[in-house]
Amino acid sequence: MTDTPDHTPTPDERKARAEAAMRAAEAAAGALDGRDAPEPAPRPATPPAEPAGGPEEGLRALGGLFAETGVPAALASRAAARLGPGAAGRLRDDPWRLLSVPGVQPGQADHFARALLGGDARPDDPRRGGALVLHLLTEAARQGHTVTPAADVLSALERLRFPDPRRAVEAALDEAEVLSLTEEPEFDEEAFEDGAEPPEPEETLGPARWALAEEAAAEGFQRLTLTASPLLDDAALKGLRDGLPEDRSLALTAALRTGVSILCGAPDALARTVAAIAEAAASQGVRTAVAAPTDRAAADLAAAVPGGAAQGVAVTSLHRLLEPREDPSAAPGAVVYGRGEQRPFDLDLVIVTDGAALDVELCAVLAEACPDGAHLVLCREPGAPPPAGPGRPLDDLEASETVPVVALDPEPPSGPLGAITEAVRGGELAAVDAPGREVVIVPAEDAGEAVHRAVQLVTDSIPRALGIPVEDVQVVAPAAAGEVGAGALNAALKARLNPGPGAFGGMDPGDRVVVAVPLPQAPLGETGVVTGGGPHGLEVDFPGGAAVVAPAEASRLRHGWAVPVALARGTRRPAVVAVLGADGLSRPLVATAFGLARRHLSVVQAAGPALARAVREDGAPARRTRLARLVAQ
Repeated sequence: MTDTPDHTPTPDERKARAEAAMRAAEAAAGALDGRDAPEPAPRPATPPAEPAGGPEEGLRALGGLFAETGVPAALASRAAARLGPGAAGRLRDDPWRLLSVPGVQPGQADHFARALLGGDARPDDPRRGGALVLHLLTEAARQGHTVTPAADVLSALERLRFPDPRRAVEAALDEAEVLSLTEEPEFDEEAFEDGAEPPEPEETLGPARWALAEEAAAEGFQRLTLTASPLLDDAALKGLRDGLPEDRSLALTAALRTGVSILCGAPDALARTVAAIAEAAASQGVRTAVAAPTDRAAADLAAAVPGGAAQGVAVTSLHRLLEPREDPSAAPGAVVYGRGEQRPFDLDLVIVTDGAALDVELCAVLAEACPDGAHLVLCREPGAPPPAGPGRPLDDLEASETVPVVALDPEPPSGPLGAITEAVRGGELAAVDAPGREVVIVPAEDAGEAVHRAVQLVTDSIPRALGIPVEDVQVVAPAAAGEVGAGALNAALKARLNPGPGAFGGMDPGDRVVVAVPLPQAPLGETGVVTGGGPHGLEVDFPGGAAVVAPAEASRLRHGWAVPVALARGTRRPAVVAVLGADGLSRPLVATAFGLARRHLSVVQAAGPALARAVREDGAPARRTRLARLVAQ
């Protein structure tokens, strides 16, 4: 329907329009991108035709536009990756689309619009208003929120000096990029008995991309719960349970009896229990798959499942299980999966080893890929941090009280590594006895010394003293940015381990890289080694095989000697160097970083008393989400 002065779209019409646009872009439940830094989906309006010369011609056109308007040329590749080959045409039609490119701020987009439009770049332009609203919601999504109170958005627009904040929201809603959602307040029984007026429903705003993914995930969980029936009869299940400890027996029963269940436990206990459930189910003819976060983690897990494929258990990364595929029609920056509602898994039981890492989009993809009657087991470590992307599906699912949650009995920590990790989970930064140098604490006075110590540990101390080669050492940090962030650490490690000019988009053969935004060829957090490159793309050897990453997708890779904890989670390494400054610390993050080490952990302590305080007091920041209520409806 065309909007006219006599017809303002209703919320249902706007939602239907958003759903149609998102389906067309495959950017909600059918596609996945932006785990490391969530970005808005491309606008649903029909884009200008792709330049005749394809991506290279599009990049040249974009470079010309940026030269004309004084935009740094370095931004061209990011803009092309975000907006597609027709980016120059899109930006000429609406210069504020530049705000959808990661790293661009409102003032920079305004400057670009003035350079392009001159006096026609008005502060109250609806295109500017819609772009600002989506930018604010996307920034909130970077903090994990799927919805934001409308009042907060209006206040932020006032601070940005948009003349009519409500008009800006209406513009965003009309573009079908944002949904207006009503949050019913929690029922207050005491206030009701006192005769107080009930609070008014709160209006919230959410990017259509994540709002629709959250609804798809909720519908998927409800469907699996309602269509589930026991995978084995009582006699067969009793036979499998005989002799098992009570917690393992309950976990097996939940997996085989209910459509969706949550399994919680320490990493080693989880791995053993998952392997036992998978083997037991497969031995009875139940088609079973175990999905790990990365191909490297899947290979480690496969070694723990005796017989593996011979027993009928598929052990792989969730990325591979969903069958990523190239799709030229996909939205820029999206990964499209072959498995989904139209082509579900040929499986009866799916076990995801790090369910806490799933954000709402990946959760929606997974739920839709499970056929009616399939059983889904989502595993988590106690106190696991939230996912890198928006939402907190596993926490919400547990809070909905609609699925069984089985907690494995605590076990005595296994050695110094287990002891320090368990102490942190309990809120204490305790000293541990490590006669075999399993845990080493390295104090650092400042950021410069912390980086120097980390490089020394990776390149000399750990290989020399412990015999662990450099390629088996992973450096982790709380975040990518900052003086002791992954970026600074990677610059120092590259200078020492593989100096070079960055001939291929900042990379050289021999560089270790990490996938910061999922690729068709590799999942989020997968590390690999660059083997070559050229105009055709970057050649990378990943654990799942060699791949060529196209130039437009190369920006999804970062140097990977050091990685943020959010990307490293779920994939353990023989040795870990955790570099901890005062910023970005929380108990879940520190526990996850320590738990990544199999044989050795070095902690470069540059946080001072902030580290003990964070472990003692700081949980993960709260996130505003809707999934718990949606599932419980």
